[in-house]
Amino acid sequence: MTESSTAAQAATTTQGFGQLPLPPALLANLEQLGYASMTPIQAAALPLALAGHDLIAQARTGSGKTAAFALPLLARLDAARLDVQALVLCPTRELAEQVTQQVRRLARAESNVKVLNLSGGSPIKPQAESLAHGAHVVVGTPGRLLDHLERGTLQLDALSTLVLDEADRMLDMGFFDDIAAVAAKCPRQRQTLLFSATYPEGIAKLAQRFLREPKEVKVAERHAPGRIAEHWFEVTEDQRLHAVSQLLAHYRPQSSIAFCNTRQQCRDLVEVLRAQGIEALALHGDLEQRDRDQVLIRFAGRSCSVLVATDVAARGLDIEGLDAVINVDISQDTQQHVHRIGRTGRADATGLALNLASMDEMGRVGQIEQQQGRESRWEKLAALQAAPGGVLQPPMHMLQILGGRKDKIRPGDVLGMLTGEGALQAAQVGRIHVGDYQTHVAVAREVAHAVVARLAQGKLKGRRVKLRLLQDAPEGA
Repeated sequence: MTESSTAAQAATTTQGFGQLPLPPALLANLEQLGYASMTPIQAAALPLALAGHDLIAQARTGSGKTAAFALPLLARLDAARLDVQALVLCPTRELAEQVTQQVRRLARAESNVKVLNLSGGSPIKPQAESLAHGAHVVVGTPGRLLDHLERGTLQLDALSTLVLDEADRMLDMGFFDDIAAVAAKCPRQRQTLLFSATYPEGIAKLAQRFLREPKEVKVAERHAPGRIAEHWFEVTEDQRLHAVSQLLAHYRPQSSIAFCNTRQQCRDLVEVLRAQGIEALALHGDLEQRDRDQVLIRFAGRSCSVLVATDVAARGLDIEGLDAVINVDISQDTQQHVHRIGRTGRADATGLALNLASMDEMGRVGQIEQQQGRESRWEKLAALQAAPGGVLQPPMHMLQILGGRKDKIRPGDVLGMLTGEGALQAAQVGRIHVGDYQTHVAVAREVAHAVVARLAQGKLKGRRVKLRLLQDAPEGA
């Protein structure tokens, strides 16, 4: 880091957003969205970023970091000028989509702020056409952003804020040269905000090259005592996969991520769970981008009980309301174990971490105990009893509608159709995700089939639409 940097250690805070120099409309929108008080990273980073400083901030996914960089860039926007004024680089398309959606929500205070996602895995021509109509904020992956810059479809002359989100992950994926090429196209007089979960050597190299006298903010990653109940079970290799079924039957979490160390282990576990009637989907590097998107939409919409994932595939995902994390294999990195279990027990909720370990993994378990400062609590698999309720089922089903943003469809249109012609109560409708060409909406499981039958001739925006239930896993999952 630079010698002129200053470090800030953020602590638990109850500070409100009202003390920040934000426009009244932006503050009113924050209140409407339920942003009652700042998280530690927000309390430490926002005053510095709003004052115009370059920033290096260490914070994990789920700590509120998106708002920590989105609010400053939105505060600086000139909505009347339809030029790209802020650029956010993300390591994966999934994270880019999450960031895009959150920035759009935060931008509702100002009418007509256009936020555009430019990521790989989608056709480049429609993206270029969207850019031709103008955008204020662009979020995307380094390679695709560089493609647009080289084609001349993305212009950054008016840029005032550059954000590098999950910079350590982008370095892990070999994006340093792409980041450098994108940054070289940005104006020198700009604000640069760098967010990273860890501080590998490459972060210092990035900071020295692209940031000007940055301030440093670091939020220690700690799990509140008692917030996450952690249980350990010793298994043999031939017990491991079936032990996951036992854990699910006993604890019955509605939403859980099961972490495996290899792609093959992911595939094997999904096969075992499906054979027992449990709706499970895999997330790993062999999936096509379209299938990855569908898996994440289904899991976030609670139409899938278990997401089976590798660490690399799950990096950057921020899933709300996660009931449990199951470590099918013990991570080879003790810090990664902290990241895994930290995905549950967020936002003052209690969480559950269930760990399976063989004798060969006891060395790693000892390292985790040393880092956590406590001994593991070991229990017997044989003592687990299946709770009442039969096979674990997700509470929602996912509907897919042919039509999306390009057809001028909005979430409110979908909700209106389901509560009108579909005769549903608003409480029976869950997450609505409007993509460019398809829309996905979660509906209560017990009414899903009736809704599909009722809306077979339904209309949306005055036109008949095709819809179906997503019941089968994407090909290759």
